[in-house]
This record gives sequence, C-alpha cells and structure tokens, in this order.
Amino acid sequence: MIPDRIIEQGTLSARDGRAAVEVRLPWYRALPASCISAAKLTIDGIEAPAETLRWEMNGEEFTFAEMKTNTQEWWFPTDSAVLSGDLAVDAGEHEVRVDLTLYIPYIIIADDEVLHIEEHDTKTMAVRQAEEALA
Repeated sequence: MIPDRIIEQGTLSARDGRAAVEVRLPWYRALPASCISAAKLTIDGIEAPAETLRWEMNGEEFTFAEMKTNTQEWWFPTDSAVLSGDLAVDAGEHEVRVDLTLYIPYIIIADDEVLHIEEHDTKTMAVRQAEEALA
C-alpha cells in the first residue's frame, strides 16, 4: 500500500557480521506481531539467511517463529521496526532491499482466509557502523 516508505533512508547499520535497517509499516493501521508473517533482508543482491533474521519493535527483539502467535506487541504506522540478519557489510554505498509479507486480519477474503499483502522496497544508502548509529 505504501511500499516506497518501507525502508527508512539512512538507517543501514552493521556490527559483528550483522546488518540492520529500520522499516516502516506499509499499511495505514496498526498490526499485531502475529500478522508480520515474513521478511527478507537483501544487501547488494545477497539475502540474509532466514534463520538469522530478527525483528525488533517496541524495544523487544523477536524471531519470526516467536511472533507467529504474539498478539501482545503491535506495530504502529508511526513507529519504525528494525529488521536485522547475518550479513557482512563493508563501508560505502549499498543497495538494500526489504520484502515483507503481512496478514490483514480484519479483511476476510474467504471463509478461512484473510488478506495478505506482499510489499518490497529498495533503497541505496551508506552503511553506518553501530557506534555511528548510536551517536
């Protein structure tokens, strides 16, 4: 719905072989963590292994398996989440791609199915080392 704003420009960071980027909700209403079905983080054409992906929101970090039944944590359209994964990133400019799959629980499209959206965004940005990102 709002895919060109998924990746927050200038938020790519790297530390100890992990890369992270801030992401925004491409939907106009808040969603519980259980509706964030999947994500991919790709930098310069190399995808972070799915098992290393972590999602941080509201100050808590989760695996996608942990979010599957989590209805306590919510992602709000005004808040950034952080998607991270095992990817070594050198200094300089990089092409960052984020793919998201979200379920929209209040839009029922069949007797046993709700709407799901698959959105992606790609941006080019310089990497910041974790110490720079904290400053």
